[in-house]
Amino acid sequence: MNRKDFAAAAIFVAIVLIFCLAIDRVTSASDEAELGLVRDAVKNAALTCYAVEGAYPDDLDYLREHYGLGYNEDRYLVYYEAFASNVMPDIRVMERGRSQP
Repeated sequence: MNRKDFAAAAIFVAIVLIFCLAIDRVTSASDEAELGLVRDAVKNAALTCYAVEGAYPDDLDYLREHYGLGYNEDRYLVYYEAFASNVMPDIRVMERGRSQP
């Protein structure tokens, strides 16, 4: 293997590595955006319920049944903690099987 072949192989490996890192970065950004969409959907459903009924619901089931809330339950865990009917619930969304920072 001469120097030109070695240089070409090294450049090829570098390009493949950069391409793989770029794909990983785009995928991570997409996953974060999707988490935000789920969080916003839950929050908007709770706010709509409060605007219509004058109280935040006790649980997610109420939002699913009465306000059409839907998300991929196999992929996301949604923690919905209602404190009082007039206080915005604590809403957290996590991807199943993924460690959180």
